[in-house]
Amino acid sequence: MLVIGNGRMITRDSSNAFYENGAVAVDGNTIKMVGTTDEVKKAFPDAEFVDAHGGIIMPAFINAHEHIYSAFARGLNVRGYDPKGFLDILEGMWWNIDRHLTLEQTRLSAYATYIDSIKNGVTTVFDHHASFGHITGSLNAIEEAAKDLGVRTCLCYEISDRDGMEKSRESVMENVNFIKYAQKDDSDMLAAMMGMHASFTISDETMELCNELKPDGVGYHIHVAEGIYDLHQCLKEHNKRIVDRLYDWNILGPKTLLGHCIYINEHEMDLIRETDTMVVHNPESNMGNACGCPPTMELVHKGILTGLGTDGYTHDMMESWKVANILHKHHLCDPTAAWGEVPQMLFEGNAKIANRYFKKPLGILKEGAAADVIVIDYDPLTPMNESNCNGHLLFGVNGSMVQTTICNGKVLMKDREVLVCDEEKIMADCRQAAKELADDINS
Repeated sequence: MLVIGNGRMITRDSSNAFYENGAVAVDGNTIKMVGTTDEVKKAFPDAEFVDAHGGIIMPAFINAHEHIYSAFARGLNVRGYDPKGFLDILEGMWWNIDRHLTLEQTRLSAYATYIDSIKNGVTTVFDHHASFGHITGSLNAIEEAAKDLGVRTCLCYEISDRDGMEKSRESVMENVNFIKYAQKDDSDMLAAMMGMHASFTISDETMELCNELKPDGVGYHIHVAEGIYDLHQCLKEHNKRIVDRLYDWNILGPKTLLGHCIYINEHEMDLIRETDTMVVHNPESNMGNACGCPPTMELVHKGILTGLGTDGYTHDMMESWKVANILHKHHLCDPTAAWGEVPQMLFEGNAKIANRYFKKPLGILKEGAAADVIVIDYDPLTPMNESNCNGHLLFGVNGSMVQTTICNGKVLMKDREVLVCDEEKIMADCRQAAKELADDINS
């Protein structure tokens, strides 16, 4: 038994949303009790006690769209790289990296990303992987890191025709084989999807192959209208908009996750809503790539299940929240925009998205939910309560303030010390691998 207490507790449970001095009891991988610190300690006097020291106790974060393969881009200088637009960024940076990744570099990228996620209080990660230099076995390499570190993850491989049909078919089979592997896993810590890059890099032939081979019970994870070229190509080559094309190929549905959705219209939004398809917003990536601002507020207002991701730009969900908050205010010239919508995406939307793939309730502190809990070092300078806790998080907290991270009942980090690996050794191995990758890219 484990009790995490002596902190201001945000439960995300409408029946008991906030405790001035709260605690949560964990039995195995499940939350057993939520209440005041005195109540919980009295109920479980022999439990190991994790002292929050007056900080914030809350559910761990979920990242609904991540790119592990981008880990070694940090500080990378690609000779001759001078992008003029999004396609140049894809070709010059991201596709360049993934074409050179070895299986071992993919594995180390996963360790680096999951460790950083743990340090930012993220315990559930939906990743969208590409490594066209080594496709087969790449998802198992990532899964090895996730399992070793104790992070819950949903994986897929980014199917694309951009490097020829042979690699496209290999990427389809990497998804198919890993989905079947994940479906046999009963830990409730591993899931899989059918990954796709984007409409403009996927032919009708590949769409048909995906339809034919995709195992039942899973959906697709695909970038949609991230750049304007994606839309223009679809109109020119297929005489229809992107979401219409995906609908015609049976891609949409409750298990499918659409990334970005910047250049979509009202009709496409309605189609997404009617098919109960999920959408994930990645504000920093959209801004950094100069792709534009998606109509995310409208998606939320239409009742479309919308979540928040990072697209590999960061692993700090608080950072993504902060940027989304100001992006939509700026874009809409509306100071009231995003106040309620973005935390709804982060805390409610991401939990609902995750629970379409994982059984135990996530993103909430209540009896029976998954034991995913974080402690944040935060001493409020103004009164903090149920009605204003999101304001405290938005303006007072960042990911580096997470002190303790617990996933599935296991303490992964305590007092900023990662307990589940030799972080120093892994980082040294990552630096060496990143140097080798950079040398290879620039050779």
